Parts: sequence; structure tokens; C-alpha cells
Amino acid sequence: MLDTLFQGLFDTDMTNVIPVSDFLLCVGFSLFIGLLLSAVYMYRTRCTKSFVVTLALMPAVVCVVIMMVNGNVGAGVAVAGTFSLVRFRSVPGTAKEIGAIFLAMGSGLITGMGYLAYAVLFTVVLSAVTLIYSHLDFGTSKMAYRNKTLNITIPEELNYTEVFDNLLGEYTTDYELVQVKTTNMGSLFKLTYNLSLTNPGVEKELIDKLRCRNGNLEITVSKQVTNVYEL
Repeated sequence: MLDTLFQGLFDTDMTNVIPVSDFLLCVGFSLFIGLLLSAVYMYRTRCTKSFVVTLALMPAVVCVVIMMVNGNVGAGVAVAGTFSLVRFRSVPGTAKEIGAIFLAMGSGLITGMGYLAYAVLFTVVLSAVTLIYSHLDFGTSKMAYRNKTLNITIPEELNYTEVFDNLLGEYTTDYELVQVKTTNMGSLFKLTYNLSLTNPGVEKELIDKLRCRNGNLEITVSKQVTNVYEL
């Protein structure tokens, strides 16, 4: 029973012409797989409509390419790979986007070879693993909520090199001055720190003490965000 289910459409009938019924069946399976992959990708992910639509169509495109090169996997992968990388020529892609593209290409390749059951099994297994990882926040540091970015404005006459060191050393486990910028025609400095709080509950207390030293000028504390273009 399983041997029959997982048998390829083109295993026994090696002809140069693909029957229309088999062609439509493969494309239909590819579109279904694309919808499933798109739904999984959108789970807990901010994405654009254009990318989701492209991801939904990618398996069908790869499937047709593989079928049209008569099973020559090398030629098919080369052509389909060129198509998929067009998305990253102008806008850098995140690691998750690249992974989704290759997952869609893989499922489309399997479908194009005629192994529909294997394509569905591959998609379901990888989608389930992706959902589990996303639900568990796999790869996210447990202490990430303590990581903050501090922007503090000071007057130009204040020496910023050491004025906040004792406060930051008291309320953080680690801190780093990452940017110094002049503002207001050079009369003010804007300092940017990346820091890790010893306890999220001390954030207001730290801000109050910083205000006493910077003359009650502007202070902002925000979540520390990793560059979206980093893999």
C-alpha cells in the first residue's frame, strides 16, 4: 500500500510527452503545498503580501521547470535557482526568507519529479518542525528582554566618556557606547548605548538617576533589535 502511494508518476512511463492529467495534478499539488508553506511562514512573522504570494507560487514554478527539462534535475535546479534569487537582487533577505525560498524550491522539485506523496510528506514534516521552533522561540536568548538600547542627550560641556560609567555599572551587567552624535547645531551630544539590565524592574530608577546627570534632557530606552539584514 505504501509502496504504491509513494510511487512516482513518471517511474514507469518514461515518455517525452507528459500527460495533461499528470501535469495538472502535479501543478495542483504544488499550489496546495505553496499555500501551506505560506501559511506556516506567516505564523509569528511580519511579511509583505508580495513575498507571501511569491512563496505560494514558487513550488508550482519549480515543478513546471523540472517537468519541462524532462527530469534533468541539474538543469532544472539551475534555472529555478536563478528565478528564486531575483527576489534578493535589490532587497536583502533575512535568513528565514531564504530558508522559506529553498523549502518551497525543494517541495516543487519533488513534485516536478512526480513524487507527490513524498512532496506532501516533506512539506508537512518541515512545516511542523518550523511551527514547533517558532512556538518555542527557538534560537532566542532567554535574557533578551533585558537587552536595551539607551539614547541619552547631554550638553556639549559634559564629558561623556566617564560620567555615566558608575550608574551603568550598577544597573547593568554589560554596556557599550556604540554611537556619539552631535545635535542642535553642535550644542548637544546624543549618546547611544547597548546594555543589559540586571533587572527589568530597575529601568525607571536608572532613567531618573540619568536625568539628574544630563540636565533633564531627552532620554529614550527601547528594545535592542538585531539588524534584520543579518543572517
